Amino acid sequence: MKVAVIGCTHAGTAAVKSIAMQHPEAQITVYERNDNISFLSCGIALHVGGVVKDAGGLFYSNPEELAGLGAVTRMRHEVLAVDTNAKTLNVRNLVTGEEFTDSYDKLVVTTGSWPVIPKMEGIDLDNVQLCKNYAHAQEIIARAADAERITVIGAGYIGIELVEAFRELGKQVTLIDNMDRVMAKYLDRDLTDLAEQTLKDRGVQLALGRTVEGFRGSEGKVREVVTTDGTFEADMVVLCIGFRPGTDLLKAQVDMLPNGAIIVDDYMRTSNPDVLAAGDSCAVRYNPTGTAMYIPLATNAVRMGTLAGMNLVQPTVRYQGTQGTSAIRLFDWNIASTGMTEAGALAAGLNVKTVTIHENNRPEFMPTYDDVMLKLVFEADGGRIVGAQVMSKADMTQAANTLSVCIQNRMTVQELAFVDFFFQPHYNKPWNVLNTAGLAAMEEMKKEQTAPEAAVQTKLAV
Repeated sequence: MKVAVIGCTHAGTAAVKSIAMQHPEAQITVYERNDNISFLSCGIALHVGGVVKDAGGLFYSNPEELAGLGAVTRMRHEVLAVDTNAKTLNVRNLVTGEEFTDSYDKLVVTTGSWPVIPKMEGIDLDNVQLCKNYAHAQEIIARAADAERITVIGAGYIGIELVEAFRELGKQVTLIDNMDRVMAKYLDRDLTDLAEQTLKDRGVQLALGRTVEGFRGSEGKVREVVTTDGTFEADMVVLCIGFRPGTDLLKAQVDMLPNGAIIVDDYMRTSNPDVLAAGDSCAVRYNPTGTAMYIPLATNAVRMGTLAGMNLVQPTVRYQGTQGTSAIRLFDWNIASTGMTEAGALAAGLNVKTVTIHENNRPEFMPTYDDVMLKLVFEADGGRIVGAQVMSKADMTQAANTLSVCIQNRMTVQELAFVDFFFQPHYNKPWNVLNTAGLAAMEEMKKEQTAPEAAVQTKLAV
């Protein structure tokens, strides 16, 4: 069985290892247009800020390891076209320029994503940087050394992490986003208000609620960022405005979302039974709503890649979907979220309620303790948990993982209130903060249920 894998970052690396383990007889050929594989782009900001000194540590595999598993990895080879009817690939060797055709029995598409690059004036000026791969990381570090004023466009996790890294390096930093809040996709306003105040306190200039219209420069280098509300001086600009799936090779050959994300079933199969796909090139099943969504995360990618290998020949292990669980450290804050925000749930048409609690992470008789801010988003009818956010100076981020399991298993706030969690004063209270949130949510639901009864009693009294 000839297996071709296109792309070898998170999903591709996981797929190759899984295929080699599950199907040792397979002839695996990997096509990768870069000169490296398995780069953890989530570590770019850590490398920029000097926390990770050696970028080599951000790679967790290499062609030699895959060769040891029996895979042939063709680096600096770009797949130009795929014919799913003929089961062929047209490939170019980027070093020699040679083009050739290869065939396959099974194709695994793990082509990932690429940063969104807006078409606007000055986008090609020197020092306007992307942030995705190893080469980008090296460019950002090299160019930041001589830049005093750095503008980051995009206030998602990647943008926020870079802002912190640049401030730690002593740079003047401006953060621009067209949303009126930072990290709006992950957190509601009560948490983002705290995050924004922290950024301001650390000297970051926030320019939110405005759209970038273009860049001005001199001598070929960027000097200004022009927005709908003001112009900002900059020696360097980093674009962190989102990603799009890299799926042009399969356009009109398999089913996709309108944005080009490949639609796969629970076994990573596309609408073509001999083509599987995984990672940032794909849509995922979003458990809070049960719909297909585009959520490019490394965690989704490694799971999906592994499952593509397990289900290469026949459906064996089912994908369980995702909650989009993620976390970030912002200076001394630990922040995590899972599932839907309140704003996202309401926008999706869900009838939800929320509770936000403030609770100390440990008993007050302990020498130290920290406040934990935890928000639950749940359905008003029945109490099914659909989202949660946690923020604390203490590391309480694992609470988001626990709540991710709750969402995946369609648990209610009533069930969460009485889940068995351990108690040990070094770590928590007799009522775990998650239990406390569940109890608070039950009280909130009780108010909703008793309100109509109270209204009826008032009417009768009159």
